Amino acid sequence: MTGYDYVIVGAGSAGCVLANRLSAQNDVLLLEAGRPDEKREISIPIAHVDLLGTEYDWDFRTTPQEGLDGRRITLAQGRTLGGSSSINAQMYFRGHEADFDGWAAATSDEAWGVDGATEYYERLEDAESGYLASGGPQHLAAVTDPHPVSAALVEAAVEAGLDRGKQVARDAEGAGYCDVIQQGGERCSAADAYLKPVLDRSTLTVETGARVRRLRFDGDGRVTGVLYVKDGATREATAHEEVVVSAGAINSPRLLLLSGIGPADHLREHGIEVRADLPVGEHLQDHPLVYTSYWATTDTYDDAETLLNVAKYLLLKRGPLTSNGTEAVGYWRSREGLDAPDVQFMLVPATIEEGELAGHDQSGFTVGVGLVAPESRGRVRLRSADPDDDPVIDPGYLTADADVEALVRGVRKAGDIAEASPLADVYGGRNLPEGDDEATVREHVRQRTRSYYHLAGSCRMGTGEDAVVDPQLRVRGVDGLRVVDASVMPTVTRTNTYGPTMMLAERAADLVTGTA
Repeated sequence: MTGYDYVIVGAGSAGCVLANRLSAQNDVLLLEAGRPDEKREISIPIAHVDLLGTEYDWDFRTTPQEGLDGRRITLAQGRTLGGSSSINAQMYFRGHEADFDGWAAATSDEAWGVDGATEYYERLEDAESGYLASGGPQHLAAVTDPHPVSAALVEAAVEAGLDRGKQVARDAEGAGYCDVIQQGGERCSAADAYLKPVLDRSTLTVETGARVRRLRFDGDGRVTGVLYVKDGATREATAHEEVVVSAGAINSPRLLLLSGIGPADHLREHGIEVRADLPVGEHLQDHPLVYTSYWATTDTYDDAETLLNVAKYLLLKRGPLTSNGTEAVGYWRSREGLDAPDVQFMLVPATIEEGELAGHDQSGFTVGVGLVAPESRGRVRLRSADPDDDPVIDPGYLTADADVEALVRGVRKAGDIAEASPLADVYGGRNLPEGDDEATVREHVRQRTRSYYHLAGSCRMGTGEDAVVDPQLRVRGVDGLRVVDASVMPTVTRTNTYGPTMMLAERAADLVTGTA
């Protein structure tokens, strides 16, 4: 048994930030269930699709989803140093102002509002653009060599009625190119930005292949450490100050439930002693995503991995392999009266189906339709008291009728973008959906919607009985324990969740040390 000031469970996006900040003046143990991030494909931007379903991905499955005609959906979650930031498409956004207004209202804490969020974004960012901050650990780049079809897609989105977004990463408004977590043509994950620069600190210990089984409590119910398994042996680590759980929106509630923190009836059902009766695992949210695709009359990234392009990447760090795939996006309000966008269009110069390159003989392009303000809610529950059993994950996709209607409108708008005049020299006809009549579009939404991998909310912060953690991210009624990751978001942001998770973790470090 070894003692530390802080034990952090999970070396994902939030865990890497915390390990860096807390180890500056404290002894810290960072535990990661996955392997080191040594696989070459992790650093090659366009190779992220090759990492899904591998040992670097938890590769969870949902329950059969009633709103998706009974389909089970794959949920990618990173399982390596850097977590999902080591396997994602590298897109960086701060979130919309309305997101943080909502967080401030849910927590009765203006520090979670847009001004407070901006303070911490400015701490973390090191951007090449002129509208994000510079000097922080997280390098942010423009796409190195955007495909000409990406430019045409942006112009087509504007022609179809979207605003031209000049500061898309900051404001989450309009259509424009993405900022990406890259540096020098390679991925710059949370591990690259925050963890590796401080690995030589004597105050930081990092263990990979360390699967945390349960939290440890003293006789007064305070969390004092964790039990974990590494190399087949069970070990114990003690935290003199706090344990911080940063294992993500699936594994964080899973660990709390296994440790007796959660809905009392559910815990008793599995013979687990109830330590705190809290709504752990409830309020799960995700961005549902449905792809529309179109044939192209020019080459796209469907054939990116040629020998010439590989050589260009290896020698110059240029060319298609530096692309994250989704080089541009567009934010759109699917109906009048909304104070913020509820749809994000992914503008992709490649044919994507079911989250992968489709592999057709003919090249194409894709307009993904992501619903970024969903009303549907789900939950994470235990399958059994065995920590090796995958949890029961039910995101409840499209159980809210409003979500279906928004996606239907989004699919129709995607067709408008694809057929807009700036794409006249590229557009070669519709692939999916096969038509734009009402029945075809609705069937496409039900049959093709999948996860955008932006899971959040399952340990939500707030002030009421529906909250798991308080606005300082302390687990309610349990001393010595915080949760810091996307699971604490009261509502999922209208953007990809990497940036907001990093901001949240930066503020959490100050909350833990009492400097916020």
